[in-house]
Amino acid sequence: MLTDLLSLGETAPADISRILTLAAALKRDMKRRRTSRPLAGPLAGKTLVMIFEKSSTRTRLSFEVGMYQLGGQAIFLSPRDIQLGRGETIEDTARVLSRYAHAIMIRTFAHETVESAARAADVPVINGLSDKHHPCQVLADLMTLKAKKGRLKGLMLAYVGDGNNMAHSLLEGCAKTGVSIAVATPKGYEPDEAVVAGARKAARGTGASVLLTCDPALAVRGAHAVYTDVWTSMGQEDEAARRRRAFAGYQVNAALLASARPDAVVMHCLPAHRGEEITADVLDGPRSVVLDQAENRLHAQKAVLLLLMGRPSEKKTRRKR
Repeated sequence: MLTDLLSLGETAPADISRILTLAAALKRDMKRRRTSRPLAGPLAGKTLVMIFEKSSTRTRLSFEVGMYQLGGQAIFLSPRDIQLGRGETIEDTARVLSRYAHAIMIRTFAHETVESAARAADVPVINGLSDKHHPCQVLADLMTLKAKKGRLKGLMLAYVGDGNNMAHSLLEGCAKTGVSIAVATPKGYEPDEAVVAGARKAARGTGASVLLTCDPALAVRGAHAVYTDVWTSMGQEDEAARRRRAFAGYQVNAALLASARPDAVVMHCLPAHRGEEITADVLDGPRSVVLDQAENRLHAQKAVLLLLMGRPSEKKTRRKR
């Protein structure tokens, strides 16, 4: 049973499948009713507290709107709003919030912050983004890919760029849903070895494959989807010039896309830097599904919220890590 969402590596394939199925149903229901106002309000009277150490557009809006549509409320907290910014531990913060709220979402730098909060909290903890993982985004990505291609198992996704949190969550999510994945990065920017090992283990159970390469053309060859992300993530601004040099040959453009399948879709988690990791004609072109990905953050996260918060209130069994 799903108790937290910290990474897709820690999420059972059956739970990922449940999230994607529920998310698609929620989206269909909203489109059919042509309204975002809840009918029954399954999370009425419930509160999600959101801690943002990193700023956001899609994460904040999708969680706030999602809680509203489900009948609950979301409360935004920055480090300036709580004692976390003045030295209170994340463990004490999580314990206190557990007495007020029904779930906690954290968007932060160190992944250890999310793990520490989950160990201390008596309520579900959701990773809205950490430096190591971005599970909410990849759930929306898988939902988008399934909607566009009609299936996940047997597809091939190519990721070109930095071996960052997006690469990690894509490796985990693709492997667990039967999507083969090829990751192309410059030397020195490869994804975490432990994440890769976990993805390869999961892939053996789903029939998927995992390829790491330094050759973008090899990664993209025959792909059903081509994915990229910014070369310089938040907190890495002092590395921007060096990273632009290192990633100069890793731009997703029309020439690279020509190696993919003719019906391949282009994916990006946004925000995007046109002219760096991707060209404007590709990002804004007819094969781009980036706005669908952004929209599906709402529906995938609503599914997560329902599965984590929709049960009768009960204290979570704290896990020893």
